[in-house]
Amino acid sequence: MIRLGYQNDTIMNKLNNRQLNILEMMKLDSFSSSGVFSLIKQKEKISLVTIKRDLEFLFKNEYLKREGKGRSVIYCKTIKGLLFSPVSISDFNNQEPDKRDGMNLFNFSLFKEFPKNIFSEEEMKILSSVTSEYKKKTKDLKGIVYIKELERFIIELSWKSSEIEGNTYTLLDTERLIKDGIPAKGHSKNEATMILNHKKAFSFILENLKLLKNNNLTLPFIEKVHELIVKDLDIRYGIRNRLVGIVGTKYKPLDNKYQIKESLELLLSLINKMNDSYNKALTFLVGFSYIQPFEDGNKRTSRLLCNAILLLNNCAPLSYRSVNEKEYRESILVFYEMNSIISMKKIFIEQYLFSANNYSIS
Repeated sequence: MIRLGYQNDTIMNKLNNRQLNILEMMKLDSFSSSGVFSLIKQKEKISLVTIKRDLEFLFKNEYLKREGKGRSVIYCKTIKGLLFSPVSISDFNNQEPDKRDGMNLFNFSLFKEFPKNIFSEEEMKILSSVTSEYKKKTKDLKGIVYIKELERFIIELSWKSSEIEGNTYTLLDTERLIKDGIPAKGHSKNEATMILNHKKAFSFILENLKLLKNNNLTLPFIEKVHELIVKDLDIRYGIRNRLVGIVGTKYKPLDNKYQIKESLELLLSLINKMNDSYNKALTFLVGFSYIQPFEDGNKRTSRLLCNAILLLNNCAPLSYRSVNEKEYRESILVFYEMNSIISMKKIFIEQYLFSANNYSIS
């Protein structure tokens, strides 16, 4: 299995460690060059001239924007700068939500200025190479072998996606439930329903891939997948029109139905303009979770539809089987408050490589 190192290669242009430190330490604030110099000199001996050169590089490569003139010039992050700023997941989540420096409101600029390419050249080469091998091994797959592979994938996806949401079924419990219809003892009916809903929603996606290919992702299709994923769980269907809170973060998604719908349309327009399945899938995965358009079931819906995007181009879908659910939850919280995509991108790549090497269901 191919391994990928993540540091400078998580950034679109090669940044040195000092430039990465600048982005990390600036957080969400604005600084003069001397203010940035004061931050960085705590970590290393450096001259103000060098810092000014770094700031110019970050400005020219659109990680920072510059405001003011002369001695009044200040720098703050662009959307690209936010997306590719390193954030220590553990340090961030070890703080009480109200004591963190993160954003608590929806960033209206996010999807308007979101780059169309969020993977480095090296990352794209690795993803493309793995996909090429995956397509070769699945090219003539059919019959009982395909059915067994598909069943295994659905079991593992349904188990892990549910576990990320706090479901306590084991993988073996999930297999017994999906294959034999036998619920696990000592578990609630809702846990079994959540798992079975994953199977129904994924089956619906597979049955409608042709429709999806002709029309791209549409709001009615998204709403249908959501309806299937939350059926019989006492969750309302359709775009919500009230505030929802998210455990573990001070970020509050939009509560206006029309703004939510507008943001969704902006997200869909963005991904439909992207040139490859990887950028589309990851952008949808984080973007849909960020908008939180439904009362509940948003992350489950985003994981299923992320797979729909991948399957459209015969890419490997993600089961998330090997993901650390704590790391997944904490990484998405960092995206909510800091808009940093680095950790979620790392998870996406790792899970894509895992799936391409372990499944054959395209």
